[in-house]
Amino acid sequence: MRSILSVFLILLLSPLAGAQSFETEASHAVIYDVESDTVLWSHNGDEPMPPASMSKLMTILMAFEAIDEGRLSLDDELPVSEEAWRRGGAASGSSTMFLDLNSRARVDDLLRGIIVQSGNDACIVIAEALGGTEENFAAMMTERARELGLDSASFANSTGWPHPDQRISALDLARLSAIMIRDHPELYEIFDEREFTYNGIRQYNRNPLMGTFDGADGLKTGHTEESGYGLVGSAVRDGQRRIIVFNGMDSNRARANEAERMMRAAFAEFATFDLFDAGDTVGEAEVFMGRSGTVSLVAPSDITVGLSRVARRNMTVSVVYDGPLSAPISEGDVVAHLVVEAPGQETRRYDLHAANDVPRKGMFGRAIDALVHMIRG
Repeated sequence: MRSILSVFLILLLSPLAGAQSFETEASHAVIYDVESDTVLWSHNGDEPMPPASMSKLMTILMAFEAIDEGRLSLDDELPVSEEAWRRGGAASGSSTMFLDLNSRARVDDLLRGIIVQSGNDACIVIAEALGGTEENFAAMMTERARELGLDSASFANSTGWPHPDQRISALDLARLSAIMIRDHPELYEIFDEREFTYNGIRQYNRNPLMGTFDGADGLKTGHTEESGYGLVGSAVRDGQRRIIVFNGMDSNRARANEAERMMRAAFAEFATFDLFDAGDTVGEAEVFMGRSGTVSLVAPSDITVGLSRVARRNMTVSVVYDGPLSAPISEGDVVAHLVVEAPGQETRRYDLHAANDVPRKGMFGRAIDALVHMIRG
């Protein structure tokens, strides 16, 4: 038998009459709050998608980690192979930083070539330096992504060039970006640069949020015929950092418009709401054949939800468990869930733990309980 205890119903003090839930024309999209690690809104956000050049963020993270660990230095000069030049350089007709065949390039420049200019040649140079071959490096990218909990990610190359195995979800791109921002703040500052000149050729940052949205400081655009036009963007306002990810727009102009619209919504229409702190008692559950008839339910960690301000006024929060629970129960057992529901939002479930041990009654007590249970049906 499933027991449901309604904890509370949160209402806005001044409901927004006629407001509609947020929508997008993108095929995949996420709005993410970095500090609380909370998804504020999602549209197919968990579904793996072709990320195009947005997958370069994983290549960049691998380079950042190698620099922090001393395996690379910003002053190192890496060789430009024929493979890097032919498949990613000027001869390729793709995004490039215009590296010369058989030249050497500083890691400092290569990072800017990837981040500002989306250079495929720079990605392959980094991949060959760290993995020996781009194929080996792609396997390293996938392995590292899984270690970081980015379970949707699989990589076949360092550039985002179309491939059936080049996939990652919008949510994991947001989490990847948050890791980079949190763990590599000094190197992350490169994302805020508006232009970069290499080999006498000046190229400009393609992020449409740069210069149009106050507080924007990254991250990466992407486009292939398969993926459409996409963006991973980040901005800070009033001490809050939000990340947006979307993909599947049909033009560069549509991407620019959606980037600004979605980022404005990220701050104006969405917020995080703290429900419970770690250790808070959330409710009680009935116990069958226990020395206590109930057990307190506690939150094992902070429970914070992200919602649109419109959805919040009709949010319901309930404790759900299969009950009554059967003794014995040990402190820390997952015995119930906190279920958060709101219009237009995915249902969210959080584990609740038993606050204390509940030993099983002796034989006589169990017999009495069984008799009462039978009488009650």
